[in-house]
Amino acid sequence: MELLQRGYVTSVAATAGCTTEVIQNDNWGIDVQFIRPPVVATRFETMLWAQLKSTTQITPDPQKEFFSYQFTKRQYFDHMAKVRPSIKAILIVMTVPQNQSTWTEVSHSGLLTKRSCYWVDLEGQTSEADKPTVRVPTKNLFDASALTEVLDKIDRGESLRE
Repeated sequence: MELLQRGYVTSVAATAGCTTEVIQNDNWGIDVQFIRPPVVATRFETMLWAQLKSTTQITPDPQKEFFSYQFTKRQYFDHMAKVRPSIKAILIVMTVPQNQSTWTEVSHSGLLTKRSCYWVDLEGQTSEADKPTVRVPTKNLFDASALTEVLDKIDRGESLRE
């Protein structure tokens, strides 16, 4: 699942004109970094960190506002909930079918990845649970448009939440 999700987010980033850097050591709950080059060489790059989680236990219903995702460890939630003054971080949850052989479908027109990734900003959230559960909005599909919008908000100094 981890490799499938990395491929998904890397493809999305490429479509959005970004690069991805996989973080090899999981020291701060960060799995990947997105980097968007500046429009003008004298400006700064825009960066975003993400924690990647995958599950076969959830099938989001797009008719509902959100689905619930439960962290397996408290520290994973804590890494996403801390307030970061510089590089922001989001949680990206990928839902996949239980049967691995159905995760992708290939035809002459392209590669289809079954199910999708969703993102959520958890900065500042609190929970007393050992395994916190968070609400992931079904409208927050992780695609190139969403990644671009998140990076634009970071550039403008805006909150990533609606």
